Amino acid sequence: MKPLIKFENVGKIYRTGDVEYEALHDVNLTIDEGELVVILGPSGAGKSTLLNMLGGLDSATSGTITFGEKEVTALNDYELGKFRAVEVGIIFQFYNLIPTLTALENVALMEELGIDIMDPMEALRLVDLERVANNFPPQMSGGQQQRVSIARAVAKRPRLLLCDEPTGALDTKTGKEVMELLQKQSRKEHITVVMVTHNNAFADLADKVILVKNGTVTDIVINENPKTADEIAW
Repeated sequence: MKPLIKFENVGKIYRTGDVEYEALHDVNLTIDEGELVVILGPSGAGKSTLLNMLGGLDSATSGTITFGEKEVTALNDYELGKFRAVEVGIIFQFYNLIPTLTALENVALMEELGIDIMDPMEALRLVDLERVANNFPPQMSGGQQQRVSIARAVAKRPRLLLCDEPTGALDTKTGKEVMELLQKQSRKEHITVVMVTHNNAFADLADKVILVKNGTVTDIVINENPKTADEIAW
């Protein structure tokens, strides 16, 4: 597979007044196009910081981040904003839907922000939700709301889909359905999917597992035979 993202000796330091906190240091990794990647590690290990930097939501203090042929660490604020808008889709644990907009309107909102997207109804069809297109978030289950957030993220056809604990607020059955959808984005749509999770079982679903501890990548495991969501123990 072709490399999509490369980190070379990347570090991140947060500064508040005279106080410095090193969130990441000496991070080296490569993520290929179309891979499903799981980032695992204890709380405070640096997983969320790593996820944010993968999507250009946070800048590196040191090192180089490359996305395709583009050096992300060399982009100015305007270029970085355009990169995030075009290349990256984000799925959160708690959906982040606007409750006064229907499912269809929540997806179509991306277009209102000036982002070129696929037909919003087609995006809902991809997650099997066209039947609730006119429902508002309070009229939908948690699983349906999360699927709307996936539709919203994939509607702009991103090359990278970032997921922050996407099943954390869901029951087991619904969590499986969401994981199946995310696997489909990787396997069939060839979108690179990167997920932060505390659930070690999800490692069996991934093509690549990135282990993070004490602010750095301690190991990268390649899974030659990833399982499906139905095959893992929840």
